[in-house]
Amino acid sequence: MLSSKISHNGPTSGFIPYWIGRVWMWFFNWDLVGQVPVGKKFVLIAAPHTSNWDLPFGLAALYIYRLKVSWLGKDTIFKEPFGRLMRWLGGIAINRDSQLGVADQIARQLKESRKLIIAIAPSGTRKRGEYWKSGFYWIAYKAQVPILCGYLDYAHRKACLGLCFFPTGSVKEDMDRIRNFYKNIQGKNPKEASRIRLRKEDKNAVYTS
Repeated sequence: MLSSKISHNGPTSGFIPYWIGRVWMWFFNWDLVGQVPVGKKFVLIAAPHTSNWDLPFGLAALYIYRLKVSWLGKDTIFKEPFGRLMRWLGGIAINRDSQLGVADQIARQLKESRKLIIAIAPSGTRKRGEYWKSGFYWIAYKAQVPILCGYLDYAHRKACLGLCFFPTGSVKEDMDRIRNFYKNIQGKNPKEASRIRLRKEDKNAVYTS
């Protein structure tokens, strides 16, 4: 298990959450592998997402890595009296009525932030789906920040931060790297794991701007 010493230069979580994470993982006999790569900004993808249990195990792992992550939510949940609490918990408001799309809004926030890690579950649901949602990819591409891949492997009771790379715009080639990273990873409910594929891959898309 990782020590409490901060070994990265990204946004950090506190010492008390670290020990909460340690106790949780010790109780369930889980271990952590990998480490936080060098960098201050990432789009962190969490897969496979098949159970509500992913949340407490994922948080425990992030606490041990000493990482503070942010998440995306509709702007309506950020209104008072809960707005300050949502932001304190790491929430970032998304305005779906904005002329900017969601990916452009978050990409701009990443560009303007000194340190920021945004966690996204690309499947978008705990049930099996034919495609991942592509938002994580285009956010990272437009913001020119790396995609950091994390997993919870219930078969081996391991949490991991591993593959980290800048998306190139060649969707299939980048997704092949992601598929290879996750190919032997088993979620809590394996039959509910979504296929690791973006809809744009079926159109052989290459992004140009």
